[in-house]
Amino acid sequence: MRSLVRAILVGAFVWMGGVTFASAQGVASLDSIKSQEELTRAVQSLDTQLFDAYNNCDIDKLGAMVTDDLEFYHDKTGLAVGKKKFTDSIRNNICGKLRRELVAGSLEVYPLHGYGAMEMGTHRFYHPGMQEHEVVGEAKFVMLWQYKDGAWKLTRVISYDHGAAK
Repeated sequence: MRSLVRAILVGAFVWMGGVTFASAQGVASLDSIKSQEELTRAVQSLDTQLFDAYNNCDIDKLGAMVTDDLEFYHDKTGLAVGKKKFTDSIRNNICGKLRRELVAGSLEVYPLHGYGAMEMGTHRFYHPGMQEHEVVGEAKFVMLWQYKDGAWKLTRVISYDHGAAK
């Protein structure tokens, strides 16, 4: 009976929106990850969630996935610091104008002990409907994911080597 009551209370808590963002992310906590494969799967899921929000202009979700002091280094536009600057930039420059896709096979994930993970890879950017094949360009990236207070958040991004898709 006690377990039934607990299940009902937990269900009500979840239904009322009281879950932590880590639960909403559906990604394993850092301390529960026991292998490189599990870490890669977790980071790949975070990447997918982040760029689904990016591609669909879900500014609230983007904001929830980054730290307040996010640092974004871009080889063409320089350094941008802060969540607001990041979300405003997406809202004003990306929404409806650009789509990002991870290049298959390019993802690399490395553990950062006691912190989280480093993600590296190559991504392509498309301007839907603007070109025959829609390919705009390609760039490399490094992203640092921190696991803190029950949630994974993006803390640092380096986006570089922008050019024509290869």
